[in-house]
Amino acid sequence: MNRKIVIFSAPSGAGKTTIVKKLLESYPELTFSISATTRTKRTGEVDEKDYYFLDEATFRQNIQEGGFVEYEEVYDGVFYGTLKSEIERIWQNHQVVVMDVDVKGGLSIKKAYQEQALGIFVKPPDVATLERRLRSRNTDSEESIRKRIAKAEYELTFEKDFEKVILNDSLEHAVEQAKEILNEFLVIKA
Repeated sequence: MNRKIVIFSAPSGAGKTTIVKKLLESYPELTFSISATTRTKRTGEVDEKDYYFLDEATFRQNIQEGGFVEYEEVYDGVFYGTLKSEIERIWQNHQVVVMDVDVKGGLSIKKAYQEQALGIFVKPPDVATLERRLRSRNTDSEESIRKRIAKAEYELTFEKDFEKVILNDSLEHAVEQAKEILNEFLVIKA
């Protein structure tokens, strides 16, 4: 199988993580790329399954050593990134890499891997829906929600920079769109 990467990017709360989880259930050739972060674990999250939870010093050391294909300080002192070793780990197992990353990270990965990567942007019907979704999680403070909404409004302007766009107005419809896009991308051309 060709070395391929499928990148799902979206503002926080748009539904990309849920869509990715549904796809992983349907496509055995896909493996989720675990991102690294310095943020605190949420209830129920597991290190090396949901994220590689790193302290800030370790994260910064990996930056200096060129260990990331992309990284970003998303909020003050909160870093997210994709380790190059994670992509190689998945490819060594002859799997397709699936990523759930923020918008800037997705664009950086697409730039690094070009034709090997497909960028898919998941967008909510509108900002009000996004805010309702974030609030329904009950995982973020009011300040965090305000920051996420402001960031989302900015991130929505990058939709045009992705090859494919999925409108998540209905999870079922969004997953079907994602499957159609994947089926086209995963076809190995002779």
